[in-house]
Amino acid sequence: MKAVGYTADGPLKDLELPEPEPEARDLLVRVKAIAVNPVDAKIRGRIQPTPADPPKILGWDAVGEVVATGSEVSLFQPGDRVWYAGDVTRQGCNAELQCVDERIAGRAPQELDDARAAAMPLTTITAWEMLFERLQLPRGDNPEGRRLLIVGAGGGVGSMLVQLARQLTSVEIVATASRPDSRQWVRDLGAHHVIDHSHSLQDGIRDAGVGPITDVASTNRTGEHFNELVSLLAPQGRLALIDDPADGLDIMKMKQKSLSLHWEFMFTRAMFDTKDMQAQHALLSEVAELVEQSVLRTTMGEHFGRINAENMEKAHAAIKSEHTVGKIVLEGF
Repeated sequence: MKAVGYTADGPLKDLELPEPEPEARDLLVRVKAIAVNPVDAKIRGRIQPTPADPPKILGWDAVGEVVATGSEVSLFQPGDRVWYAGDVTRQGCNAELQCVDERIAGRAPQELDDARAAAMPLTTITAWEMLFERLQLPRGDNPEGRRLLIVGAGGGVGSMLVQLARQLTSVEIVATASRPDSRQWVRDLGAHHVIDHSHSLQDGIRDAGVGPITDVASTNRTGEHFNELVSLLAPQGRLALIDDPADGLDIMKMKQKSLSLHWEFMFTRAMFDTKDMQAQHALLSEVAELVEQSVLRTTMGEHFGRINAENMEKAHAAIKSEHTVGKIVLEGF
């Protein structure tokens, strides 16, 4: 099968590899389209195969067709169209065929073509878990007057955070974005207020006339904004983050307000084979229905063409620039 990966000498390569064999709960999926995420570049920088190792295949956002199933699969059958983010401890989706546990895959929405569907799984799972499991925001009415600040709302996760919060809750949403195009993007997605995170968050909040922030969902540069976030949060507020602050966080600053800190890592369930691992299957299936009802929309930003090493290198460079709006997708081999 065709794949894009890297070996001990570093650069991405177009490869020919053996087809994988599905385990008991696995789907063998023929990958149709994929999306690129910051985690791809992070893992590429951290994990270097030795000359004795097989090539490392990245990629954790895919849509495709089930072509075979493991002996214990019960949720899908060959011919089903699925979408998923996968398992970071296994080979990724930048390959014609991939094995993925059925418990972390969902039925892909009929209303989206392959490229637009591939843009959504990882960021949607991350945003959903961040909002409803880590921050525990209420769906529907907002009797407690919760007010959500989304830092870095123009990116993939931020785009889904804005949509899910606006469509499934009644919390007041303050989104940050630094460029005119990204600010318009998050307004169109449903943010009530948009401020510029390249300037003081506190000044932006004040100028917007926004009341106390009860919840923060931070997607990037959390370390840079941490002191302001602690100041902005109301007593007993919650801070959830997904990035890796280079110098750590001084959490003692959170003590006086009894603030809580929540990490969101969407690979946790698959990595540790948790008892509730199948929650991601249910989540993705519900999101497919919301897409088909026109409640949620794809966050595809740019289509970089075929899945090959040259286009993948361009996508990684764009991701590292931190200037993308929405998701970068590639399609077909």
